[in-house]
Amino acid sequence: MRRSPNMVPKSFFTLLILFILSTAVYGGRVIVDQSSSDLVSDGVHGGGGRNSTSIGRERGIISLFAAPVEEACEQSYGFLPCTKTALGNVFLIVVYGYLMFTAATYLSSGSELLLEILGPGLIGGLFLPILGALPDAMLILVSGITGSAAEAQSQVSVGIGLLAGSTVMLLTAIWGTCCIVGKCDIVNSIAVDLKDTKGLSFTGSGVSTDIWTSYAAMIMAVSVLPFIVVQLPQIFHSNSGRHLSVLIALIISLSLLLSYCLYQVFQPWIQTRRLAYVKHKHVISGILKHLKKHALGRLFTDHGTPNIEVLEKLFNAIDENGDKHLSHSELRALVVGIRLEEINLDENDAIAKVMKDFDTSLDEQVDLHEFITGVEKWLYEAKSTNGSSAQAGPNTINYIDDFHEETRREHSLLGEDQSDEIVEGVENPQKIAIKAALLLLLGTIIAAVFADPLVDAVNNFSSATSIPSFFISFIALPLATNSSEAVSAIIFATRKKQRSASLTFSELYGAVTMNNLLCLSVFLAIVYARGLTWNFSSEVLVILIVCIVIGVLGSIRTTFPLWTSLIAFAFYPFSLVLVYVLDYVFGWS
Repeated sequence: MRRSPNMVPKSFFTLLILFILSTAVYGGRVIVDQSSSDLVSDGVHGGGGRNSTSIGRERGIISLFAAPVEEACEQSYGFLPCTKTALGNVFLIVVYGYLMFTAATYLSSGSELLLEILGPGLIGGLFLPILGALPDAMLILVSGITGSAAEAQSQVSVGIGLLAGSTVMLLTAIWGTCCIVGKCDIVNSIAVDLKDTKGLSFTGSGVSTDIWTSYAAMIMAVSVLPFIVVQLPQIFHSNSGRHLSVLIALIISLSLLLSYCLYQVFQPWIQTRRLAYVKHKHVISGILKHLKKHALGRLFTDHGTPNIEVLEKLFNAIDENGDKHLSHSELRALVVGIRLEEINLDENDAIAKVMKDFDTSLDEQVDLHEFITGVEKWLYEAKSTNGSSAQAGPNTINYIDDFHEETRREHSLLGEDQSDEIVEGVENPQKIAIKAALLLLLGTIIAAVFADPLVDAVNNFSSATSIPSFFISFIALPLATNSSEAVSAIIFATRKKQRSASLTFSELYGAVTMNNLLCLSVFLAIVYARGLTWNFSSEVLVILIVCIVIGVLGSIRTTFPLWTSLIAFAFYPFSLVLVYVLDYVFGWS
Protein backbone atom coordinates (compact mmCIF):
# COMPACT_ATOMS: atom_id res chain seq x y z
CA MET A 1 0.00 0.00 0.00
CA ARG A 2 2.57 2.43 -1.17
CA ARG A 3 1.97 6.15 -1.52
CA SER A 4 4.36 8.09 -3.64
CA PRO A 5 6.52 10.52 -1.66
CA ASN A 6 6.63 12.78 -4.75
CA MET A 7 3.52 14.46 -3.41
CA VAL A 8 5.57 16.12 -0.65
CA PRO A 9 6.29 19.47 -2.34
CA LYS A 10 2.75 19.92 -3.63
CA SER A 11 1.17 19.02 -0.29
CA PHE A 12 3.62 21.15 1.63
CA PHE A 13 2.90 24.27 -0.42
CA THR A 14 -0.84 23.63 -0.19
CA LEU A 15 -0.80 23.46 3.60
CA LEU A 16 1.52 26.47 3.73
CA ILE A 17 -1.03 28.55 1.75
CA LEU A 18 -3.85 27.36 4.03
CA PHE A 19 -1.81 28.26 7.09
CA ILE A 20 -1.00 31.77 5.80
CA LEU A 21 -4.64 32.32 4.89
CA SER A 22 -5.82 31.25 8.33
CA THR A 23 -3.28 33.55 9.95
CA ALA A 24 -4.43 36.49 7.86
CA VAL A 25 -8.08 35.91 8.66
CA TYR A 26 -7.91 34.98 12.34
CA GLY A 27 -4.60 36.25 13.56
CA GLY A 28 -5.93 39.48 15.02
CA ARG A 29 -8.75 40.57 17.30
CA VAL A 30 -11.75 42.63 16.18
CA ILE A 31 -11.74 46.11 17.81
CA VAL A 32 -14.90 48.19 17.80
CA ASP A 33 -14.50 52.00 17.66
CA GLN A 34 -16.29 53.38 20.72
CA SER A 35 -16.21 57.17 20.53
CA SER A 36 -17.42 59.39 23.32
CA SER A 37 -20.67 59.88 21.52
CA ASP A 38 -21.29 56.15 21.80
CA LEU A 39 -20.44 56.06 25.47
CA VAL A 40 -22.74 58.93 26.53
CA SER A 41 -26.46 58.84 25.76
CA ASP A 42 -29.45 60.88 26.83
CA GLY A 43 -31.58 57.76 26.71
CA VAL A 44 -33.64 59.08 23.77
CA HIS A 45 -31.29 59.64 20.84
CA GLY A 46 -29.01 57.05 19.46
CA GLY A 47 -25.69 58.57 20.45
CA GLY A 48 -23.86 60.38 17.67
CA GLY A 49 -26.82 60.03 15.36
CA ARG A 50 -26.30 56.27 14.88
CA ASN A 51 -29.41 54.13 15.02
CA SER A 52 -29.19 51.54 17.81
CA THR A 53 -30.97 48.97 15.67
CA SER A 54 -28.33 49.37 12.96
CA ILE A 55 -25.58 48.91 15.53
CA GLY A 56 -27.19 45.74 16.84
CA ARG A 57 -27.54 44.34 13.34
CA GLU A 58 -23.86 45.03 12.57
CA ARG A 59 -22.73 43.40 15.79
CA GLY A 60 -24.94 40.40 15.10
CA ILE A 61 -23.30 39.92 11.72
CA ILE A 62 -19.81 40.42 13.14
CA SER A 63 -20.46 37.89 15.94
CA LEU A 64 -20.75 35.10 13.39
CA PHE A 65 -17.15 35.60 12.34
CA ALA A 66 -15.43 37.25 15.28
CA ALA A 67 -15.41 36.82 19.02
CA PRO A 68 -17.19 39.33 21.26
CA VAL A 69 -14.95 42.16 22.33
CA GLU A 70 -14.76 40.97 25.91
CA GLU A 71 -13.61 37.47 24.87
CA ALA A 72 -10.01 36.97 23.76
CA CYS A 73 -8.71 33.64 22.50
CA GLU A 74 -5.30 32.41 23.56
CA GLN A 75 -2.96 31.89 20.62
CA SER A 76 -1.00 28.64 20.60
CA TYR A 77 2.73 29.27 20.98
CA GLY A 78 1.87 32.98 21.05
CA PHE A 79 1.50 33.41 17.28
CA LEU A 80 -0.74 30.71 15.74
CA PRO A 81 -4.21 31.95 14.72
CA CYS A 82 -7.21 31.43 16.98
CA THR A 83 -10.83 32.53 17.24
CA LYS A 84 -13.84 32.09 19.50
CA THR A 85 -16.46 31.95 16.75
CA ALA A 86 -18.05 28.76 15.45
CA LEU A 87 -17.33 29.37 11.77
CA GLY A 88 -13.78 30.49 12.49
CA ASN A 89 -13.06 27.33 14.46
CA VAL A 90 -14.56 25.18 11.72
CA PHE A 91 -12.03 26.70 9.36
CA LEU A 92 -9.19 26.18 11.84
CA ILE A 93 -10.23 22.55 12.43
CA VAL A 94 -10.11 21.98 8.67
CA VAL A 95 -6.69 23.64 8.36
CA TYR A 96 -5.11 21.95 11.37
CA GLY A 97 -6.83 18.68 10.47
CA TYR A 98 -5.32 18.83 7.00
CA LEU A 99 -1.92 19.43 8.58
CA MET A 100 -2.37 16.33 10.76
CA PHE A 101 -3.50 14.37 7.69
CA THR A 102 -0.33 15.51 5.90
CA ALA A 103 1.76 14.45 8.90
CA ALA A 104 0.16 11.00 8.85
CA THR A 105 0.80 10.72 5.11
CA TYR A 106 4.48 11.67 5.49
CA LEU A 107 4.93 9.18 8.34
CA SER A 108 3.29 6.43 6.33
CA SER A 109 5.32 7.14 3.17
CA GLY A 110 8.59 7.37 5.10
CA SER A 111 8.00 4.17 7.03
CA GLU A 112 7.14 2.25 3.86
CA LEU A 113 10.34 3.49 2.20
CA LEU A 114 12.23 2.29 5.25
CA LEU A 115 10.47 -1.07 5.03
CA GLU A 116 11.51 -1.33 1.37
CA ILE A 117 15.16 -1.10 2.39
CA LEU A 118 15.27 -3.04 5.65
CA GLY A 119 12.38 -5.46 5.13
CA PRO A 120 9.96 -6.83 7.76
CA GLY A 121 10.87 -7.86 11.27
CA LEU A 122 12.08 -5.02 13.47
CA ILE A 123 11.00 -2.28 11.04
CA GLY A 124 7.72 -3.79 9.90
CA GLY A 125 6.85 -5.17 13.31
CA LEU A 126 7.90 -2.38 15.64
CA PHE A 127 8.36 0.98 13.93
CA LEU A 128 5.57 0.90 11.36
CA PRO A 129 2.73 0.30 13.86
CA ILE A 130 4.12 2.92 16.25
CA LEU A 131 4.58 5.53 13.52
CA GLY A 132 1.09 4.82 12.22
CA ALA A 133 -0.40 5.59 15.64
CA LEU A 134 1.83 8.63 16.28
CA PRO A 135 -0.63 11.39 15.14
CA ASP A 136 -3.38 9.96 17.35
CA ALA A 137 -0.97 9.61 20.27
CA MET A 138 0.18 13.23 19.85
CA LEU A 139 -3.39 14.55 19.93
CA ILE A 140 -4.23 12.46 22.99
CA LEU A 141 -1.05 13.64 24.72
CA VAL A 142 -1.66 17.36 24.22
CA SER A 143 -5.33 17.04 25.17
CA GLY A 144 -4.40 16.37 28.78
CA ILE A 145 -0.85 17.57 29.32
CA THR A 146 -1.41 21.33 29.05
CA GLY A 147 -3.19 23.73 31.39
CA SER A 148 -4.32 23.19 34.96
CA ALA A 149 -5.73 19.90 36.21
CA ALA A 150 -9.26 21.27 35.88
CA GLU A 151 -8.62 22.37 32.28
CA ALA A 152 -7.00 19.04 31.47
CA GLN A 153 -10.01 17.20 32.88
CA SER A 154 -12.30 19.03 30.47
CA GLN A 155 -9.92 18.67 27.51
CA VAL A 156 -9.26 14.93 27.78
CA SER A 157 -12.71 14.33 26.32
CA VAL A 158 -11.08 15.29 23.02
CA GLY A 159 -8.54 12.51 23.53
CA ILE A 160 -11.07 9.84 24.43
CA GLY A 161 -13.27 11.01 21.55
CA LEU A 162 -10.39 10.58 19.11
CA LEU A 163 -9.50 7.18 20.56
CA ALA A 164 -13.06 5.90 20.30
CA GLY A 165 -13.69 7.60 16.96
CA SER A 166 -10.58 6.13 15.29
CA THR A 167 -11.40 2.63 16.48
CA VAL A 168 -15.05 2.81 15.48
CA MET A 169 -14.36 4.41 12.08
CA LEU A 170 -11.75 1.81 11.13
CA LEU A 171 -13.89 -1.16 12.18
CA THR A 172 -17.20 0.12 10.78
CA ALA A 173 -17.08 2.51 7.84
CA ILE A 174 -13.67 1.47 6.51
CA TRP A 175 -14.08 -2.26 7.27
CA GLY A 176 -17.46 -2.35 5.54
CA THR A 177 -16.24 -0.32 2.55
CA CYS A 178 -13.26 -2.63 2.03
CA CYS A 179 -15.62 -5.59 2.12
CA ILE A 180 -17.75 -4.04 -0.65
CA VAL A 181 -15.01 -2.78 -2.99
CA GLY A 182 -13.00 -6.00 -2.61
CA LYS A 183 -15.91 -8.41 -3.10
CA CYS A 184 -15.57 -11.46 -5.33
CA ASP A 185 -17.86 -14.40 -6.08
CA ILE A 186 -18.01 -16.89 -3.19
CA VAL A 187 -17.63 -20.50 -4.37
CA ASN A 188 -17.42 -23.35 -1.83
CA SER A 189 -17.18 -20.80 1.01
CA ILE A 190 -14.13 -19.07 -0.52
CA ALA A 191 -14.04 -15.83 -2.54
CA VAL A 192 -12.53 -16.51 -5.97
CA ASP A 193 -9.80 -14.04 -6.95
CA LEU A 194 -10.71 -11.50 -9.66
CA LYS A 195 -14.15 -13.04 -10.27
CA ASP A 196 -17.01 -10.62 -9.55
CA THR A 197 -20.15 -11.60 -11.49
CA LYS A 198 -22.87 -11.78 -8.81
CA GLY A 199 -23.24 -8.05 -8.19
CA LEU A 200 -24.43 -7.00 -4.72
CA SER A 201 -25.34 -10.49 -3.57
CA PHE A 202 -25.34 -10.45 0.22
CA THR A 203 -24.55 -14.16 0.45
CA GLY A 204 -22.91 -14.92 -2.91
CA SER A 205 -20.29 -12.13 -2.88
CA GLY A 206 -17.67 -11.19 -0.32
CA VAL A 207 -13.99 -11.34 0.57
CA SER A 208 -11.72 -14.09 1.90
CA THR A 209 -8.64 -13.62 4.08
CA ASP A 210 -5.83 -15.88 5.28
CA ILE A 211 -5.45 -17.42 8.72
CA TRP A 212 -2.94 -14.75 9.82
CA THR A 213 -5.66 -12.13 9.44
CA SER A 214 -7.82 -14.16 11.81
CA TYR A 215 -4.96 -14.14 14.31
CA ALA A 216 -4.72 -10.34 13.94
CA ALA A 217 -8.46 -10.03 14.70
CA MET A 218 -8.03 -12.28 17.72
CA ILE A 219 -5.17 -10.13 19.04
CA MET A 220 -7.27 -7.00 18.51
CA ALA A 221 -10.10 -8.46 20.59
CA VAL A 222 -7.66 -9.31 23.40
CA SER A 223 -6.18 -5.79 23.32
CA VAL A 224 -9.33 -4.36 24.96
CA LEU A 225 -8.32 -5.93 28.28
CA PRO A 226 -6.89 -2.66 29.73
CA PHE A 227 -10.24 -0.95 29.06
CA ILE A 228 -11.99 -3.61 31.14
CA VAL A 229 -9.47 -3.31 33.99
CA VAL A 230 -9.73 0.49 34.23
CA GLN A 231 -13.54 0.21 34.32
CA LEU A 232 -13.68 -2.26 37.22
CA PRO A 233 -14.18 0.39 39.98
CA GLN A 234 -17.11 1.89 38.05
CA ILE A 235 -18.57 -1.57 37.49
CA PHE A 236 -18.48 -2.28 41.21
CA HIS A 237 -19.44 1.32 42.14
CA SER A 238 -16.22 1.87 44.07
CA ASN A 239 -14.46 5.22 44.38
CA SER A 240 -11.46 4.11 46.43
CA GLY A 241 -9.65 2.07 43.80
CA ARG A 242 -10.05 4.28 40.73
CA HIS A 243 -6.55 5.73 40.76
CA LEU A 244 -5.01 2.30 41.39
CA SER A 245 -7.03 0.73 38.58
CA VAL A 246 -5.64 3.33 36.17
CA LEU A 247 -2.09 2.35 37.16
CA ILE A 248 -2.81 -1.38 36.81
CA ALA A 249 -4.47 -0.85 33.43
CA LEU A 250 -1.42 1.21 32.33
CA ILE A 251 0.97 -1.59 33.30
CA ILE A 252 -1.16 -4.18 31.49
CA SER A 253 -1.44 -1.96 28.43
CA LEU A 254 2.32 -1.42 28.22
CA SER A 255 2.95 -5.15 28.71
CA LEU A 256 0.54 -6.07 25.94
CA LEU A 257 2.09 -3.39 23.72
CA LEU A 258 5.55 -4.89 24.20
CA SER A 259 4.21 -8.40 23.57
CA TYR A 260 2.42 -7.27 20.42
CA CYS A 261 5.55 -5.60 19.06
CA LEU A 262 7.60 -8.73 19.73
CA TYR A 263 4.96 -10.83 17.98
CA GLN A 264 5.08 -8.49 14.98
CA VAL A 265 8.88 -8.68 14.89
CA PHE A 266 8.96 -12.49 14.93
CA GLN A 267 5.80 -13.10 12.89
CA PRO A 268 7.65 -13.42 9.54
CA TRP A 269 9.81 -16.19 11.03
CA ILE A 270 6.76 -17.90 12.57
CA GLN A 271 4.88 -17.63 9.30
CA THR A 272 7.79 -19.11 7.33
CA ARG A 273 8.10 -22.10 9.68
CA ARG A 274 4.36 -22.71 9.65
CA LEU A 275 4.23 -22.48 5.87
CA ALA A 276 7.13 -24.94 5.48
CA TYR A 277 5.35 -27.44 7.75
CA VAL A 278 2.09 -27.20 5.80
CA LYS A 279 3.94 -27.54 2.48
CA HIS A 280 5.57 -30.75 3.71
CA LYS A 281 2.17 -32.12 4.75
CA HIS A 282 0.84 -31.30 1.30
CA VAL A 283 3.76 -33.16 -0.33
CA ILE A 284 3.01 -36.17 1.88
CA SER A 285 -0.67 -36.08 0.92
CA GLY A 286 0.27 -35.74 -2.75
CA ILE A 287 2.59 -38.77 -2.60
CA LEU A 288 -0.05 -40.83 -0.80
CA LYS A 289 -2.65 -39.85 -3.39
CA HIS A 290 -0.20 -40.79 -6.16
CA LEU A 291 0.53 -44.17 -4.53
CA LYS A 292 -3.16 -44.86 -4.04
CA LYS A 293 -3.86 -44.04 -7.70
CA HIS A 294 -1.17 -46.39 -8.99
CA ALA A 295 -1.63 -49.19 -6.44
CA LEU A 296 -3.20 -52.45 -7.67
CA GLY A 297 -5.07 -52.95 -4.41
CA ARG A 298 -5.56 -51.31 -1.05
CA LEU A 299 -2.63 -49.87 0.88
CA PHE A 300 -3.99 -51.42 4.11
CA THR A 301 -5.19 -54.97 4.68
CA ASP A 302 -8.52 -55.81 6.32
CA HIS A 303 -6.67 -56.10 9.64
CA GLY A 304 -5.43 -52.48 9.45
CA THR A 305 -1.80 -53.38 8.69
CA PRO A 306 0.21 -52.20 5.66
CA ASN A 307 -0.39 -54.26 2.55
CA ILE A 308 3.19 -55.44 2.00
CA GLU A 309 2.53 -56.90 -1.43
CA VAL A 310 1.00 -53.67 -2.82
CA LEU A 311 3.65 -51.43 -1.24
CA GLU A 312 6.44 -53.66 -2.59
CA LYS A 313 5.06 -53.30 -6.13
CA LEU A 314 4.92 -49.54 -5.68
CA PHE A 315 8.50 -49.51 -4.38
CA ASN A 316 9.71 -51.45 -7.40
CA ALA A 317 7.87 -49.07 -9.74
CA ILE A 318 9.66 -46.09 -8.19
CA ASP A 319 13.03 -47.91 -8.13
CA GLU A 320 13.94 -47.27 -11.75
CA ASN A 321 17.42 -48.89 -11.71
CA GLY A 322 16.27 -51.94 -9.75
CA ASP A 323 18.96 -51.72 -7.05
CA LYS A 324 16.40 -52.21 -4.25
CA HIS A 325 17.04 -48.67 -2.96
CA LEU A 326 15.43 -45.33 -3.68
CA SER A 327 17.94 -42.57 -4.38
CA HIS A 328 17.54 -38.78 -4.39
CA SER A 329 17.02 -38.77 -8.16
CA GLU A 330 14.29 -41.41 -7.96
CA LEU A 331 12.50 -39.50 -5.17
CA ARG A 332 12.81 -36.35 -7.26
CA ALA A 333 11.06 -38.10 -10.15
CA LEU A 334 8.28 -39.13 -7.75
CA VAL A 335 7.81 -35.61 -6.35
CA VAL A 336 7.88 -34.00 -9.79
CA GLY A 337 5.40 -36.57 -11.06
CA ILE A 338 2.72 -35.71 -8.50
CA ARG A 339 2.52 -32.12 -9.89
CA LEU A 340 2.05 -29.82 -6.89
CA GLU A 341 2.44 -26.55 -8.77
CA GLU A 342 -0.29 -24.85 -6.74
CA ILE A 343 1.95 -24.56 -3.66
CA ASN A 344 5.02 -23.08 -5.38
CA LEU A 345 7.10 -26.05 -4.27
CA ASP A 346 10.85 -25.95 -3.63
CA GLU A 347 11.69 -29.40 -5.00
CA ASN A 348 15.10 -29.71 -3.33
CA ASP A 349 13.64 -28.89 0.08
CA ALA A 350 10.70 -31.24 -0.45
CA ILE A 351 12.95 -34.15 -1.48
CA ALA A 352 15.27 -33.57 1.50
CA LYS A 353 12.32 -33.73 3.90
CA VAL A 354 10.86 -36.86 2.28
CA MET A 355 14.28 -38.52 2.50
CA LYS A 356 14.51 -37.52 6.17
CA ASP A 357 11.12 -39.12 6.88
CA PHE A 358 12.08 -42.40 5.18
CA ASP A 359 15.83 -42.74 5.71
CA THR A 360 16.07 -43.96 9.32
CA SER A 361 19.51 -45.55 8.66
CA LEU A 362 20.93 -42.18 7.49
CA ASP A 363 22.65 -43.72 4.47
CA GLU A 364 21.10 -41.27 1.98
CA GLN A 365 18.92 -43.97 0.37
CA VAL A 366 15.67 -45.75 1.19
CA ASP A 367 15.29 -49.54 1.25
CA LEU A 368 12.02 -51.46 1.11
CA HIS A 369 11.61 -51.74 4.88
CA GLU A 370 12.17 -47.99 5.37
CA PHE A 371 9.72 -47.27 2.56
CA ILE A 372 6.98 -49.44 4.08
CA THR A 373 7.58 -47.97 7.57
CA GLY A 374 7.50 -44.41 6.23
CA VAL A 375 4.33 -44.91 4.19
CA GLU A 376 2.66 -46.56 7.19
CA LYS A 377 3.53 -43.53 9.37
CA TRP A 378 2.12 -41.17 6.74
CA LEU A 379 -1.09 -43.18 6.42
CA TYR A 380 -1.69 -43.08 10.15
CA GLU A 381 -1.02 -39.32 10.15
CA ALA A 382 -3.56 -38.87 7.36
CA LYS A 383 -6.13 -40.90 9.29
CA SER A 384 -5.57 -39.00 12.54
CA THR A 385 -5.88 -35.68 10.73
CA ASN A 386 -9.30 -36.63 9.39
CA GLY A 387 -10.42 -38.38 12.56
CA SER A 388 -10.70 -41.72 10.76
CA SER A 389 -10.38 -45.09 12.40
CA ALA A 390 -7.06 -46.86 12.16
CA GLN A 391 -8.84 -49.93 10.85
CA ALA A 392 -9.33 -50.61 7.18
CA GLY A 393 -12.80 -50.34 5.79
CA PRO A 394 -14.90 -48.74 3.07
CA ASN A 395 -13.35 -45.32 3.79
CA THR A 396 -9.74 -46.51 3.53
CA ILE A 397 -9.30 -44.91 0.11
CA ASN A 398 -11.41 -41.78 0.70
CA TYR A 399 -9.45 -40.47 3.68
CA ILE A 400 -6.34 -39.98 1.53
CA ASP A 401 -8.27 -37.67 -0.78
CA ASP A 402 -9.70 -35.89 2.25
CA PHE A 403 -6.21 -35.46 3.70
CA HIS A 404 -4.91 -34.04 0.41
CA GLU A 405 -7.80 -31.56 0.21
CA GLU A 406 -7.31 -30.56 3.86
CA THR A 407 -3.61 -29.81 3.37
CA ARG A 408 -4.38 -27.82 0.21
CA ARG A 409 -6.93 -25.74 2.15
CA GLU A 410 -4.48 -25.16 5.02
CA HIS A 411 -1.89 -23.92 2.55
CA SER A 412 -4.44 -21.60 0.96
CA LEU A 413 -5.38 -20.15 4.35
CA LEU A 414 -1.75 -19.30 5.04
CA GLY A 415 -1.89 -17.05 1.99
CA GLU A 416 1.51 -17.71 0.48
CA ASP A 417 0.55 -16.66 -3.05
CA GLN A 418 2.50 -13.45 -3.61
CA SER A 419 2.23 -13.31 -7.37
CA ASP A 420 0.44 -9.98 -7.16
CA GLU A 421 3.40 -8.41 -5.36
CA ILE A 422 6.32 -7.40 -7.55
CA VAL A 423 9.51 -7.43 -5.55
CA GLU A 424 12.10 -5.09 -6.95
CA GLY A 425 15.66 -4.50 -5.89
CA VAL A 426 16.52 -1.19 -4.26
CA GLU A 427 18.88 0.63 -6.59
CA ASN A 428 19.99 3.47 -4.32
CA PRO A 429 19.37 2.47 -0.68
CA GLN A 430 21.30 5.43 0.75
CA LYS A 431 19.19 7.98 -1.14
CA ILE A 432 15.97 6.20 -0.20
CA ALA A 433 17.06 6.02 3.45
CA ILE A 434 17.70 9.78 3.54
CA LYS A 435 14.34 10.44 1.89
CA ALA A 436 12.59 8.16 4.39
CA ALA A 437 14.31 9.88 7.33
CA LEU A 438 13.29 13.33 6.07
CA LEU A 439 9.67 12.26 5.59
CA LEU A 440 9.56 10.72 9.07
CA LEU A 441 11.16 13.81 10.61
CA LEU A 442 8.81 16.21 8.80
CA GLY A 443 5.75 14.16 9.68
CA THR A 444 6.75 13.95 13.33
CA ILE A 445 7.40 17.71 13.56
CA ILE A 446 4.07 18.60 11.94
CA ALA A 447 2.17 16.21 14.21
CA ALA A 448 3.93 17.51 17.33
CA VAL A 449 3.50 21.21 16.47
CA PHE A 450 -0.12 21.26 15.29
CA ALA A 451 -1.70 18.72 17.63
CA ASP A 452 -2.19 21.30 20.40
CA PRO A 453 -3.77 23.99 18.15
CA LEU A 454 -6.15 21.38 16.74
CA VAL A 455 -7.27 20.37 20.23
CA ASP A 456 -7.76 24.06 21.13
CA ALA A 457 -9.84 24.60 17.97
CA VAL A 458 -12.05 21.64 18.84
CA ASN A 459 -12.57 22.92 22.39
CA ASN A 460 -13.30 26.45 21.18
CA PHE A 461 -15.80 25.16 18.62
CA SER A 462 -17.42 23.08 21.35
CA SER A 463 -17.76 26.19 23.56
CA ALA A 464 -19.14 28.30 20.70
CA THR A 465 -21.77 25.75 19.64
CA SER A 466 -22.45 23.93 22.96
CA ILE A 467 -21.76 20.65 21.16
CA PRO A 468 -19.82 18.27 23.45
CA SER A 469 -16.19 18.07 22.36
CA PHE A 470 -16.36 14.27 22.46
CA PHE A 471 -18.71 14.12 19.48
CA ILE A 472 -16.63 16.64 17.51
CA SER A 473 -13.43 14.70 18.08
CA PHE A 474 -15.22 11.37 17.53
CA ILE A 475 -16.40 12.39 14.05
CA ALA A 476 -13.89 14.96 12.78
CA LEU A 477 -10.45 14.09 14.15
CA PRO A 478 -10.25 10.47 12.88
CA LEU A 479 -10.83 11.86 9.38
CA ALA A 480 -7.60 13.82 9.80
CA THR A 481 -5.42 11.20 11.48
CA ASN A 482 -6.69 8.04 9.75
CA SER A 483 -7.74 9.22 6.27
CA SER A 484 -4.43 8.34 4.65
CA GLU A 485 -4.53 4.84 6.10
CA ALA A 486 -8.22 4.43 5.24
CA VAL A 487 -7.88 5.51 1.59
CA SER A 488 -4.84 3.28 1.16
CA ALA A 489 -6.72 0.28 2.59
CA ILE A 490 -9.72 0.85 0.34
CA ILE A 491 -7.60 1.24 -2.80
CA PHE A 492 -5.65 -1.91 -1.97
CA ALA A 493 -8.87 -3.85 -1.39
CA THR A 494 -10.02 -3.07 -4.96
CA ARG A 495 -7.39 -5.54 -6.26
CA LYS A 496 -9.98 -8.25 -5.48
CA LYS A 497 -7.54 -10.92 -4.36
CA GLN A 498 -7.31 -12.93 -1.17
CA ARG A 499 -3.82 -11.64 -0.45
CA SER A 500 -4.78 -7.99 -0.89
CA ALA A 501 -7.88 -8.49 1.28
CA SER A 502 -5.76 -10.19 3.94
CA LEU A 503 -3.26 -7.34 4.03
CA THR A 504 -6.05 -4.74 4.08
CA PHE A 505 -7.95 -6.24 7.00
CA SER A 506 -4.73 -7.05 8.86
CA GLU A 507 -3.74 -3.40 8.60
CA LEU A 508 -7.11 -2.31 9.99
CA TYR A 509 -6.89 -4.76 12.89
CA GLY A 510 -3.30 -3.72 13.57
CA ALA A 511 -4.20 -0.01 13.61
CA VAL A 512 -7.00 -0.64 16.12
CA THR A 513 -4.69 -2.78 18.25
CA MET A 514 -2.18 0.08 18.42
CA ASN A 515 -5.03 2.45 19.37
CA ASN A 516 -6.04 0.10 22.17
CA LEU A 517 -2.48 -0.28 23.44
CA LEU A 518 -0.18 2.62 22.51
CA CYS A 519 -2.73 5.44 22.44
CA LEU A 520 -4.52 4.11 25.51
CA SER A 521 -1.18 3.87 27.35
CA VAL A 522 -0.54 7.54 26.62
CA PHE A 523 -4.04 8.42 27.80
CA LEU A 524 -3.78 6.35 31.00
CA ALA A 525 -0.36 7.84 31.77
CA ILE A 526 -1.82 11.35 31.55
CA VAL A 527 -4.79 10.46 33.75
CA TYR A 528 -2.55 8.85 36.36
CA ALA A 529 0.25 11.44 36.35
CA ARG A 530 -2.11 14.42 36.58
CA GLY A 531 -4.54 12.81 39.01
CA LEU A 532 -7.48 13.14 36.64
CA THR A 533 -10.77 11.31 37.08
CA TRP A 534 -11.53 8.36 34.82
CA ASN A 535 -15.15 8.92 33.89
CA PHE A 536 -15.57 7.51 30.40
CA SER A 537 -17.86 4.52 30.90
CA SER A 538 -20.02 5.06 27.82
CA GLU A 539 -17.01 5.66 25.56
CA VAL A 540 -15.29 2.52 26.83
CA LEU A 541 -18.48 0.50 26.33
CA VAL A 542 -18.63 1.57 22.67
CA ILE A 543 -15.00 0.56 22.10
CA LEU A 544 -15.57 -2.80 23.80
CA ILE A 545 -18.70 -3.63 21.81
CA VAL A 546 -17.23 -2.76 18.40
CA CYS A 547 -13.81 -4.36 19.01
CA ILE A 548 -15.19 -7.57 20.48
CA VAL A 549 -17.94 -8.10 17.89
CA ILE A 550 -15.73 -7.40 14.86
CA GLY A 551 -12.78 -9.16 16.50
CA VAL A 552 -14.76 -12.34 17.20
CA LEU A 553 -16.27 -12.21 13.70
CA GLY A 554 -12.81 -11.89 12.15
CA SER A 555 -11.43 -14.65 14.40
CA ILE A 556 -13.99 -17.34 13.58
CA ARG A 557 -14.35 -16.61 9.85
CA THR A 558 -11.99 -16.25 6.92
CA THR A 559 -14.73 -15.46 4.39
CA PHE A 560 -17.01 -12.45 4.83
CA PRO A 561 -20.15 -12.24 2.68
CA LEU A 562 -21.54 -8.78 1.94
CA TRP A 563 -24.13 -9.04 4.72
CA THR A 564 -21.29 -8.71 7.26
CA SER A 565 -20.57 -5.21 5.92
CA LEU A 566 -24.10 -4.16 6.95
CA ILE A 567 -23.29 -5.14 10.53
CA ALA A 568 -20.12 -3.06 10.40
CA PHE A 569 -21.85 0.01 8.92
CA ALA A 570 -24.65 -0.15 11.50
CA PHE A 571 -22.17 0.08 14.37
CA TYR A 572 -21.13 3.65 13.51
CA PRO A 573 -24.46 5.44 14.12
CA PHE A 574 -25.18 2.95 16.90
CA SER A 575 -22.01 4.06 18.72
CA LEU A 576 -22.92 7.74 18.56
CA VAL A 577 -26.48 7.14 19.70
CA LEU A 578 -25.34 4.85 22.52
CA VAL A 579 -22.90 7.42 23.93
CA TYR A 580 -25.51 10.18 23.74
CA VAL A 581 -28.21 8.09 25.43
CA LEU A 582 -25.93 6.82 28.20
CA ASP A 583 -24.41 10.23 28.94
CA TYR A 584 -27.34 12.59 28.46
CA VAL A 585 -30.36 10.39 29.17
CA PHE A 586 -29.06 8.04 31.85
CA GLY A 587 -26.47 10.47 33.18
CA TRP A 588 -23.39 8.20 33.01
CA SER A 589 -21.11 11.17 32.40
